[in-house]
Amino acid sequence: MQVTRPCVVSLRWRLEDAQGQLIDELAEPMEFLFGGEDLFAKVEAALEGQEVGFEADLALQPEEAFGDYDSNLVCFEARGLFPSDVEPGMQFEGMPEGAVTEGMPEDAVYTVTEVYPEHVVLDGNHPLAGIGLRMHLTLLDVRAATEQEAQAGSVGEPIFMVQTGAPPDESLH
Repeated sequence: MQVTRPCVVSLRWRLEDAQGQLIDELAEPMEFLFGGEDLFAKVEAALEGQEVGFEADLALQPEEAFGDYDSNLVCFEARGLFPSDVEPGMQFEGMPEGAVTEGMPEDAVYTVTEVYPEHVVLDGNHPLAGIGLRMHLTLLDVRAATEQEAQAGSVGEPIFMVQTGAPPDESLH
């Protein structure tokens, strides 16, 4: 079966930054809806019309992957708005209750980047925003999408999605 919209593809990949440092490796096959919201446009373009066994090495610019880094998505909030054990690397969906920074997307995932006695630095960018990526992918299987998958635009929980200037609501996994 050839890859055509909508169908479900089973992929394995290796994801590296532009310097060749490993970011993520999907050793076990995972299913994605082709023609939905599961894959980057450049990955879909490479898979279009292909068959099982297809392999590709793709270079993804930031705008083709997780978007450009936006310094407007970084803010400072009062330390008292966070749990006592807050530490860098923790992530929160949306801004904490009582946040005072205006214009921050409510549905973004914010990563704590620094913790000070009086404030916490939050970053609403995807952790891979602004980074060029290399992806080696292998197409392991292709099947027809179910009606439910096609309507949902996804096979299930997305592994990653593209940040396109809209609030980031995505994560790698």
